[in-house]
Amino acid sequence: MARLDRMPEDERNHILALPCPTFSSSPWVTGPPLAKRRVAIVTTAGLHLRNSQPFGVGASDYRIIPANTTANEVVMSHISTNFDRTGFQQDWNVVFPLDRLRELVGEKVIGSVAAYHYSFMGATDPVRMEANARSLARIMRNDSVDAVLLAPV
Repeated sequence: MARLDRMPEDERNHILALPCPTFSSSPWVTGPPLAKRRVAIVTTAGLHLRNSQPFGVGASDYRIIPANTTANEVVMSHISTNFDRTGFQQDWNVVFPLDRLRELVGEKVIGSVAAYHYSFMGATDPVRMEANARSLARIMRNDSVDAVLLAPV
């Protein structure tokens, strides 16, 4: 994991100057209780299946990861040189908490896990991802997903 105190001063100052919006704690939308929700993961860790196209510089598209995927089938092609992949290599749940979602279903904390999950490349300007994100939202709605666990990287 990149640490601010270990970065060159100009890079640290750039990151500290980035806008960081704040949000109220009120839900943006209403819906069923968490115990009845179908949850999908959306991560920006640059994850994809071993046999699918790696992410390139400036990629604004996403990759689909089926719910029955195992950790050894997933590769990280995140392009940031500041991103430490050690955590992912030791436990994919750090950036893709699918095992934790399965546990939450077993504990009846959430209703179900979606059939598919999604990964974007986090080193891309979010404005460039907007069209794909809106398209993905429609796809998830058609899959009856009514909650998303965002795992930003």
